Amino acid sequence: MTVTLAIVGAGARGTAYARIAAAEGTGKVVAIADPDPARRAAIAAEFAVPAEHVYPVWEELAAQPRLADAAIIATPDRLHADPAVALAERGYALLLEKPMAPTPSDAERIVAAAVDNDVLLAVCHVLRYTPYSRRLKAITDSGRIGQIVSVEHLEPVGWWHHAHSYVRGQWAVEAESSSMLLAKSSHDIDWLGHIIGRPVTRVSSFGGLFHFRPDNRPPGATTRCLDCPVEPSCAYSALRIYERFLHDPVYRQWPLGVLTDDPTPEGLRKALQDGPYGTCVYAGRNDVVDHQVVNLEYDGGVTASFTMTAFTALDFRKTRVFGTLGSIDGDGRTLTVHDFLTDSQEIIDFDPDGGASAADGHGGADTELIRAFLAAVATGNHTLITSGPQESIASHHVVWAAEHARHTGTVVEVSAPSTTATPRHLPA
Repeated sequence: MTVTLAIVGAGARGTAYARIAAAEGTGKVVAIADPDPARRAAIAAEFAVPAEHVYPVWEELAAQPRLADAAIIATPDRLHADPAVALAERGYALLLEKPMAPTPSDAERIVAAAVDNDVLLAVCHVLRYTPYSRRLKAITDSGRIGQIVSVEHLEPVGWWHHAHSYVRGQWAVEAESSSMLLAKSSHDIDWLGHIIGRPVTRVSSFGGLFHFRPDNRPPGATTRCLDCPVEPSCAYSALRIYERFLHDPVYRQWPLGVLTDDPTPEGLRKALQDGPYGTCVYAGRNDVVDHQVVNLEYDGGVTASFTMTAFTALDFRKTRVFGTLGSIDGDGRTLTVHDFLTDSQEIIDFDPDGGASAADGHGGADTELIRAFLAAVATGNHTLITSGPQESIASHHVVWAAEHARHTGTVVEVSAPSTTATPRHLPA
């Protein structure tokens, strides 16, 4: 069965998912809604979508009888809830980019719509779906390292990625998108809960905006990189960051595709001269954190520590799992399992499909998610989706609790989400 898809938000993420579905041969884009005329036309042409099924706003799509089996919702964070609810009511299965929504009320509204209308809802917590994560989960669930006692987990965002997305980019200002922890690291809070397999009971958090502030601007720096005398010696030079991607076909799609439709030296310079991606990282527009730690206590006393930092190379997450009978060290490419009884180690190597960035599909995680989603829609077997409504709303509530803890300097108790309805659907 070929699953038909409507794309709501044809930016970098929506387009990436659509291309994977088409490349897999099990998904076909049949409708598009996006407010940008040039982008809308380009994506419609790429997927041969008829003009009568190409819409400038999602409301026009939702007003039609259901045109596809499923909808991929990849609008900006604050514009997820209304189309998700409307399309669930039309009977579309939903693939929803994370975060679900910046507020608990909107996220719970999405969950309720999916449950009440008996439609599949998959949230794009792609880290759950990789062979690496599945193997790690299988090992911990098997009891091979005994009971998990504690976990250390690091997200190395990458210095240029942070500057691109969270200083100059669309997630730079919390009021316009969401917190850094929700926008970026909801993946990690969700993944930790998935691996540990217990609900969170208490959380604390610390962090802030340490470096990307006006008081750290080098003497003599100007507001744009192209005319800045300090640019040659600045690690965050937009010119240096983006010029190296001009001849890379993967990175020309992202991040360069976010800056310009003309990925040439001339097109890049124009984008840096006129657009937000050429501004100084110390200009002061951004307010999301550039480093954060979250301490988590799970049911039964299991603990985990999570660190997100901008000040790294962009790479796969690093994790250490400590159990009563053994431990596991993982870096996204390799798992090293230490057995305490025999004092021996097994090294399990993986071959991720590309690097850790969005340009590389998060090392194949995006493809694995799309495969699972399309199969779940085609077969009706919703158990293929592990990031469903209840799992996702629960991990989002942990993120909101962590942010409350960070802002108040307190330890916050985490209660169960208010959305507790049970889906009527029974997996095949």
